[in-house]
Amino acid sequence: MAAIVAVAVNLDGRREVLGIAIQPSEAEVFWDEFLRSLADRGLRGVKLIIADEHKGLKGAAAKVLGAAIQRCRVHFMRNALACVGKKDRPIVTADLRTAFDQDTLAASKEHWAKLIEAFQPRHPKLAELMLRAEDDVLAYKTFPKAHWQQIHSTNPLERLNKEIKRRTNVVGIFPNEAAIRRLVGALMLEQNDEWAVTRRYMTLETVAAICEDATMDPAKIAAL
Repeated sequence: MAAIVAVAVNLDGRREVLGIAIQPSEAEVFWDEFLRSLADRGLRGVKLIIADEHKGLKGAAAKVLGAAIQRCRVHFMRNALACVGKKDRPIVTADLRTAFDQDTLAASKEHWAKLIEAFQPRHPKLAELMLRAEDDVLAYKTFPKAHWQQIHSTNPLERLNKEIKRRTNVVGIFPNEAAIRRLVGALMLEQNDEWAVTRRYMTLETVAAICEDATMDPAKIAAL
């Protein structure tokens, strides 16, 4: 079973848990149902969804929330390095980081195109992956630079995911979905309470800069 957790940054610049879902698969029909459940509860104005590569999620996000997808940069790097031999991985890593380190989206895209051309003769699978992933993996660069570190990957969720895995591994086998939901839900409530009293994840000024209507109260940037 897959335990899906949706976390967001709200207009106050703080993270909060939007919801959880327990499903046996991650097909588009599941993502569609899950995102609609969040929208039915009042989720509006989502600017970007940060996630691993899920084709079903991309289609559902555009249809239900009208939001773009940021493909986790860390997971993309792992996928990219799997396309080349071990001895070539250091140079490929350095080249891709150079593209990510550019100051603007235009500069990153220009460097990206040069890398695809350079990799094509020797690493055609890597070049093809880069061509397919370009828009999704560089989506974060359409946002203020102050947010780039927080939104280019799902790393901010890793500690949360590890804690869920640790606690569920202790149980081992759950009798039913309700039991999973109770445990994971309790963990998420604890985390949500902690985030409510800790320092802001993003400043009010940088969050306000990307919001169209400061009177709204939805989550603005969601990571799944």
